[in-house]
Amino acid sequence: MANAIAEKFRMVYGTNPLGLFRAPGRVNLIGEHTDYNDGFVMPAAIDFFSCSAIARRSDRKLSVYSEQFRESVELDLDQLPGPPRKHWSDYVRGVAAVLWEEGYPLKGANLLIDGQVPIGSGLSSSAAIEVATALALTSVGGVTIPLLDVARLCQRAETNYTGTRCGIMDQFVSCFGRESHAIMLDCRSLEATYLPLPPSVRLVICNTMVRHELAAGEYNKRRASCERAVEAIRKLCPNVRALRDLTLEDLEHHRSLLADVDFRRCRHVITENGRVKDAAQALKYLNLIRIGELMYLSHESLDRDYEVSCEELNIMVEVASKLNGVVGARMTGGGFGGCTVNLVQTEAVCEFREQIISRYQARTGLAPLVYVCSAAEGAGAVIP
Repeated sequence: MANAIAEKFRMVYGTNPLGLFRAPGRVNLIGEHTDYNDGFVMPAAIDFFSCSAIARRSDRKLSVYSEQFRESVELDLDQLPGPPRKHWSDYVRGVAAVLWEEGYPLKGANLLIDGQVPIGSGLSSSAAIEVATALALTSVGGVTIPLLDVARLCQRAETNYTGTRCGIMDQFVSCFGRESHAIMLDCRSLEATYLPLPPSVRLVICNTMVRHELAAGEYNKRRASCERAVEAIRKLCPNVRALRDLTLEDLEHHRSLLADVDFRRCRHVITENGRVKDAAQALKYLNLIRIGELMYLSHESLDRDYEVSCEELNIMVEVASKLNGVVGARMTGGGFGGCTVNLVQTEAVCEFREQIISRYQARTGLAPLVYVCSAAEGAGAVIP
């Protein structure tokens, strides 16, 4: 892919790039909507990447070309701040602006972005673009930033410049993914435990091919609901900083303080944190049956308590659960469409792919895309 990116750069800008960088998307095995509640998640970087190619220019302009959108945008490095513009360039503008706010040198540059991560599918194409952009911009500025700082800055960029109040999971795993491993991440301490994925199963991602327009706004509403509940409980329990500090018994004890919808949102987060920790133990001992059970329980909680699933996601999970070789299935990502993640026995992958496509299409009239993935390394420079 690096050679193709370099060639595209030459076609657009007439010169060779001075640097090429890539950052992976991610799939989340379990632990949905827990990261912004200081909770636990278990993602894996996937071998779908966003790539950036960059070269210096003599002025204070940042010229950005997106191969996926077939569109160019020019940004003035001295006039980056501003509200979200609801445009793909917000991700690039946000990263540049946050780097500048933190005092990192920004130089004029030509930047080309391309990628394999499907946009709007819940596989973190945004985080992959942000991280690849940050590495490219800092390389031209002549500085190297620790990857943990890159993840934090990119999270801030997405929150401030696109309006999505995301947690740090996506940016973290894009930076720190490891081949053939999932990551058990504590989103408060950022302590990461790498868990080998057995070769007997594959990560199979099924794209429902729907993305409901309310997704972004509803995501922020879910976060606000959790924060309301924590604020109410904190008045009586000052040590409670986030939902990860509560047990189900605590939540039940304080139920009278909460609206029913807030109670259900909190119940999902608290039980999901428990499922992530249980899944980590199950994966450690290769207890695939238990992992599958936890994945289905996670999906049910996301559908009923957090209410971020949709008919198409539910159909995809239901169909997958009846196919040979399926360990477990659940929605992945923010919800309201996008993808499911499926753990499938390696020898059953071909049959699974054929059956899930035909059966989902028969139920919905939509032709899904199915991606058979491997856990991949995190972000870095590449040599064409």
